Amino acid sequence: MRKYKTALITDSACDIPQELLIRYKIDVVPLYVIWGSEQLRDRVDIQPVDFYNRLQTDPVHPSTSQPNPDDFVRAFEKARANGAKDALLLTISGAMSSTYDSAQLALEATDFPVTIVDTLANSMSQGWQVLAAARARENGGDLQAMVDAAEKVRKNVVTLLYVDTLEYLYRGGRIGRAARWLGAMLDLKPQLYVDHTTGKIEPGERHRTQKVALEKMYQRFFSLVDTSKPLRVAILHGNVPDRVVQISERIMQEYAPVEMFSELTSPVMGVHTGPGALALCGYAVD
Repeated sequence: MRKYKTALITDSACDIPQELLIRYKIDVVPLYVIWGSEQLRDRVDIQPVDFYNRLQTDPVHPSTSQPNPDDFVRAFEKARANGAKDALLLTISGAMSSTYDSAQLALEATDFPVTIVDTLANSMSQGWQVLAAARARENGGDLQAMVDAAEKVRKNVVTLLYVDTLEYLYRGGRIGRAARWLGAMLDLKPQLYVDHTTGKIEPGERHRTQKVALEKMYQRFFSLVDTSKPLRVAILHGNVPDRVVQISERIMQEYAPVEMFSELTSPVMGVHTGPGALALCGYAVD
């Protein structure tokens, strides 16, 4: 089993498929889903399919919480015990979560050298950065090469998100009452995007029907990535496999990415986006 000098750690908001986490030896610190009196570790105590099934039937709406500093300290000490000399930690955007702040606090409780990077992203816009760092490491790159690889992806990655309803964004505190009321009244199907310079989720176009909204998202995504180059594309979804099959087949036929996969959005993301959400996330490879 190959061992690396630099351990690579991220958090569960990254949405990287399990097989890739194992392949590239990426350690994941889970965020928490708070459901009534339950504190559930994301993708550990609650899996995506179970989460989405429960979300639509449980009258109690869940919330989310960042890992605590001790969770990160345990990850750092695990890396040390496995023979690493240092570690790189790539976290969800600090503008979306206090995960980065919690990780910084953890540094005060360990003497293990850790470089912490705020990816200014979430889901696979965070995940693609983590995978870029992992691949740089696999190719013999040092810590700085890993950081540089992640930053290069951050500057090029595009993430667009469609949600069926504004209700979950409202419940999760991501939009105000007025926006939620207006969206419900007009039955708007909003498109959102991640601004990778600020780390915030911003509103995009709004459409009256699901069909139009999804088509416009598709068109805009591929207008923002350089389709003359090889593409890496991830499809994230809130338990809508039929939509994923349709869009996957279309992308393969029209653009043939060098890498493409789909993944159920993690519970900590799904709390805010709800069932039926669909996101395209990817970038052109130089």
